[in-house]
Formats: sequence, C-alpha cells, structure tokens
Amino acid sequence: MTFDLTPEQDQLRDAVRALGRRYGHSYFVEKAKAGEHTTELWAEAGRLGYLGVNIPTEYGGGGGGITELAIVCEELAAAGCPLLLLVVSPAIAATVLARHGTEEQRKRHLPGLADGSEKIVFAITEPEAGSNFHRLATVARRDGDDWLLSGRKCYISGVDEADHVLVVARTEDSSTGKLKPALFLVPTDAAGLTRSKLDMEILSPENQFLLYLDDVRLPADALLGGSLDSGLPALFAGLNPERITVAAMGAGTGRYAIERATEYTATRKVWGGRTIGSHQGVSHPLAHAAVQVELARLMIQKAANLYDAGRDLEAGVSGNMAKYAAGEAAALAVDTAVQALGGAGMTTEYGVATLLGAVRAGRIAPVSREMILNFVAQHVLGQDKSY
Repeated sequence: MTFDLTPEQDQLRDAVRALGRRYGHSYFVEKAKAGEHTTELWAEAGRLGYLGVNIPTEYGGGGGGITELAIVCEELAAAGCPLLLLVVSPAIAATVLARHGTEEQRKRHLPGLADGSEKIVFAITEPEAGSNFHRLATVARRDGDDWLLSGRKCYISGVDEADHVLVVARTEDSSTGKLKPALFLVPTDAAGLTRSKLDMEILSPENQFLLYLDDVRLPADALLGGSLDSGLPALFAGLNPERITVAAMGAGTGRYAIERATEYTATRKVWGGRTIGSHQGVSHPLAHAAVQVELARLMIQKAANLYDAGRDLEAGVSGNMAKYAAGEAAALAVDTAVQALGGAGMTTEYGVATLLGAVRAGRIAPVSREMILNFVAQHVLGQDKSY
C-alpha cells in the first residue's frame, strides 16, 4: 500500500494548482456576484486537458480515472475555485457515456466533454421523490420510433450552460409491465423543455433550476446505451464518481479555508506582541479542522483507487464515507476559519465567509449525511433497512 501519487499525478496536481491560483477566489466571487459563469477558467482547463483526464484517449481524453479527476476538483477548490460542474459534466456524464453509451453517443459527446466545448448536466432529483429513483414521476413512453418525456426535476445545476441534460426517467418494461429507470440525452433547447431558475442562498457562479418536461419528443438514439437494460447500471455508474469528486471539492475547499486562516493568525498581533495563532484557543481548532480534512483526503484517495480498479461495491462504501467525511470537514474548516479571523472572516476581502453556503450545502447534496449513515448502517454494520 502506498499513499504517494505517481509522478504524472504529481505533475497534474502542480499544474492544476498553478492554474487555479492564477484565477483565484476573487475571480470566483466576482463572477458569482455578477451573475456570470467561470467561462475563462473552464475553457482554459479544457484546453489544457484537465476536464478530460478521466475520458478514454480514443475520445480525446487523458485516459486516466476518477483519481485524476478528483485531483483536478480538489486543487481548483484549494485555489478558491470550487467548480460544481466538474462533478456534473466530466464525473457523472462522461463516466456514464464512456461506460454505457453507444459508440455513436461516445463519438458525438465525449470529445467535447474532454476539451470543455460541451457540457452535459444531470437530472435525477424531483420535488416529491428527491433522488429516490424508485419513486421518480418523470416518465418516458414510446410514440412510434420516438420517446416522449414528461415530468419535473429540481435542483439541476448548470442547465443554462449546458448543451444537453442527462435525464433519469422511468419506462415500462414490456416483459414485466414494471417501471424501470432509463437515461435520456435531452438537448437543452428541445421543444417542451422549460426551466425556472431557483434563487439560492449560495454564492456560486453555477445556477440551480427547476426543469419541466412536457411531452419532450426525442429520437430513438437519445436513449443512453440504446437499450432499456442500460438504465440501471448506467445510473449507478455515475453515483460513485459523483460522491468522490464532490468529496474532493469539499476537501479542497477545507484546505483553502485553513490556509487563509493560518496565514492570518500567524501574522496578526493583538495582545502583547504575540501572534494570535500562538494561543491554543485559536490554533487548536484550526489544527483539529486540518486533521479532519486530511482524514477525508485519505478516504477520497481510497475510494478513487477502488473505483479505478473496478471494485465498484467497495468503492460505493468508501465513496459514501469520503463524501460524508469531506462534507463535515469542509463545513468545520470554513466555520473555524471565519471564527479565527473574527470580523475579518465575514468580509469579502478575506474570502472565507463567501464559502459558508457552499460547504453547508455539501452536507446535504448530492446525498445527505443522514442517508449516508443509513447506507453505512445497512451495508457495513448489517442493520435492517430503516427507510
């Protein structure tokens, strides 16, 4: 067992860190407050190959895995630029397409996802069902050779930036009559697809939307994988990468907050010429937060390694644990940093309070801490299902 990155992964980490610091948190905040997107950073990251590190080389990617994409997510977040669409487009959509798309779908979409010229967002959550795919109300039904999709989705990230939405719907299995999940590539300009922006108390350049699908007509080749049998495995293929990269983004955000706080507390002098960081009441909470972030990083590394090794069941456990640990650690780190900076911590200039909403959301989405505890209790501890 080794905790060392390969030389190539080390180079990737250094290069992404340098890119992120050239833009920095002030860029992220300015874009968010202006209602704009991080277009320049996304385009440059794509041009340098960072958005496609996990995409097979034959489709224009770097041929790496979720380990490499987690590095990209973490290092941009550690520079103060936590980009949510890294989770949605390269992690979920690209993984699902690479694993379960038809060859035509891969050729059509993966090169654009790799170079950043195309974005595909993901729509599973619904107002009534949440992300419980057993109770989804969005239904796809056949109409000749076409499909018609109807339903509603909520908290869908980045629809205004995307070319397609990967929609999870339910279809009737002709052999059993039961409903089963299926995934569809829906153009964001499709007739019958409308959206409504959600006002969120989170400072982010990426927006959240309600989606309404009113008999959206799609050709047969919009069905991901070309078969209804692809639906369930394709859906699960995207969940572990989602959890791992969300966790990596949280760990990076925690690192950023701790770095900002320690720079401040190592130089700020108030009482008798000593730095405030020399007082244990200040330094111990920061040290505790640093420990929690580092523990989360270890679980993220384990989960990514298991996933890239094809050990999906084990990666599912570790991915959920990583997401839980990183969500808690990031929230702790940002809150502790704000407290250490005092009044300065609440200013835009010092750049930590600007992350409070995002890290709080990280304990809820894409899966809540309570549902992760349910998962661990059932699948690790052998307890009866509680929900």
